[in-house]
Amino acid sequence: MNNKILIITHTQDSFSLEKVTEFIAQNNFEVIRFDVDLYPLKNQLSTVFENGKWISYLKTQDTRIKLDDLSAVWYRRAYNIGTGLKEELEAKFFGPAMGEIRHTLFGFIESLDCYSLGKPSVYRRIDSKEEQLKIAHKLEFKIPETCITNDPEEAKRFIMQHQNVVGKMQTGFAIYEDGVENVVFTNVIDEESQERLDSLVYCPMQFQKKIEKKKELRITIVGQDVYAFEIDSQQSEDAKIDWRKDGINLIDKWKKTKIPADIEQKLLNLLDVYHVDYGAVDMIVSPEDEYYFIEINAAGEFFWLDNLLDDHAISKSIADVLCGKVPRRNNMVLK
Repeated sequence: MNNKILIITHTQDSFSLEKVTEFIAQNNFEVIRFDVDLYPLKNQLSTVFENGKWISYLKTQDTRIKLDDLSAVWYRRAYNIGTGLKEELEAKFFGPAMGEIRHTLFGFIESLDCYSLGKPSVYRRIDSKEEQLKIAHKLEFKIPETCITNDPEEAKRFIMQHQNVVGKMQTGFAIYEDGVENVVFTNVIDEESQERLDSLVYCPMQFQKKIEKKKELRITIVGQDVYAFEIDSQQSEDAKIDWRKDGINLIDKWKKTKIPADIEQKLLNLLDVYHVDYGAVDMIVSPEDEYYFIEINAAGEFFWLDNLLDDHAISKSIADVLCGKVPRRNNMVLK
């Protein structure tokens, strides 16, 4: 029986990874950890086809591991690939080298002949906020009125139509100015913002009708297990529009909660559509107790919620899915 589980992550990953690893060990499975920030300078990856067989090897500073008999892989994080390489190469070679490094690494992950909890291609697909919203609508979730555009006139029309509107980007990023990191959060479109709408011609943006909040939900789905937590984000001035703005101060204010059975079933259906066994969903509950789907993150963080559970149930669910102890959605593997 294959009992090796490969975890793709990085050296600065959170404590939650250790809890998942502990539960995997309790299931009598072995964990192989591949820290991608050590690749390629400190970790070497090789894939060889000889005598009719494919074999992959991961060579770390301590050992060389054969990777052709894996039971499962968890594509957890791929942060800081190629750390230190920029200092080793001439500038003209760095860009092409990083392209080859990413191509090789992601190609390796995609090609593994075993169950995979997450893949680069899956993450890329789920990153599409537009497709998320369209699928959610087809699954009969309530979603905010939405406009995704780089047409200033269309944006102005939408804002005039709905009056109370928020603007957000479809990807997470920060603007660096004078060495200071400024993370781009969701913001209300005020008069000053409207005066800058002509700049949309340079970059599209997502606009949504602002949903008044009774509470916000973060729902982590692992396999068939659904873990719902709520926060009264309106208690913090900084978090009223986007709870992430005051995420650190709210970290221990989240509470486990129950959600309606029909909402839970729709969330499971959402993961069925994407053929994935993990997703972190953000929802808003309005003062009228209507549940609005906002987005799903294919690799959304769960550690702070897991730490609020005495039994670390989210970590255990992840381990059980990886070890095949519970039903999993189909990953087609050709033999």
